[in-house]
Amino acid sequence: MEKFKAGILGLGIGLPEKIVSNKDLEKIVDTTDEWITTRTGIKERRIASPGETALSFSIKAGREALENAGISPEDLDLIIVATVTPDMIFPATACLLQDALNAGSAAAFDLEAGCSGFVYGMALASQFINTGSYKKILVVGAEVLSRITDWEDRNTCVLFGDGAGAAVIGQVEQGGILAFEMGSDGGGGDFLKMPAGGGAIPATEESLAQKLHYIKMDGNQVFKFAVKAMARSARLVAEKANIPIEDIDLFIPHQANIRIIETSAKRLKIPEKKVFMNLEKYGNTSAASIPIALYEALKQKQIKKGDRVLLVGFGAGLTWASVILEWTG
Repeated sequence: MEKFKAGILGLGIGLPEKIVSNKDLEKIVDTTDEWITTRTGIKERRIASPGETALSFSIKAGREALENAGISPEDLDLIIVATVTPDMIFPATACLLQDALNAGSAAAFDLEAGCSGFVYGMALASQFINTGSYKKILVVGAEVLSRITDWEDRNTCVLFGDGAGAAVIGQVEQGGILAFEMGSDGGGGDFLKMPAGGGAIPATEESLAQKLHYIKMDGNQVFKFAVKAMARSARLVAEKANIPIEDIDLFIPHQANIRIIETSAKRLKIPEKKVFMNLEKYGNTSAASIPIALYEALKQKQIKKGDRVLLVGFGAGLTWASVILEWTG
């Protein structure tokens, strides 16, 4: 079977207009701008307005990615939406996106791997492209975490934001996605979860009163997991690609916490100038985090043709995933 190379053909983002700053949060919860900034690196985040959803942000991001790739929606063979905040449990948000984009009869499904979701989606898409099964795939990371955030919990409400990022994955002549690495540790599932809303704890007056439909997180445990998982996954994917870490041109990690990013970069001996961060503007947007950062890095001309870019995510599950790609320009 002929083997093809998969790469990114176009990128797009979809963001809420509403900005909530740390100063705004000081008015609704017992916290301060200084406390949030020093512990997370976040200064503000985008928050969905009524009527805005993972789907609406995905439509914006998807359309821009298609335009930048120079293809029409009918050219898509598959749509993958990575999200933990779908519009509904079913049908899949990806199916609703397929209809909204008029993407012919493209296959579509949602992927749930927490904040690692977009990188999981890239890895999966690359396999369809590499085998020649599909030629054009839209991968989207989209979240409205504000809808599952307890705005009275100062430990979590300061962290999260909303938005979407999208990439068209297709065949490239050279470069592209060189390697990926993924994994999980379900034993840490309790450290980051939304207990209710599924089959185990359906919505009841009691579950609502106990706020079980909101994000619950053990921050210390997640931090310990994240710094180990990101460094380990980065090293493993570099080995698979046969590229030394020092030859990476840009490191784009999941934008969760500045301390996690700085600690991971230090473990990998990646200099600060090679680390891209934009969490100060958006906070943690889960599966949307890495595609939004990748989009902005490209717009800011921090990526040029031939550059080797390392993407690493971690999230609920607990999951992790990394990709090394050579930018095709």
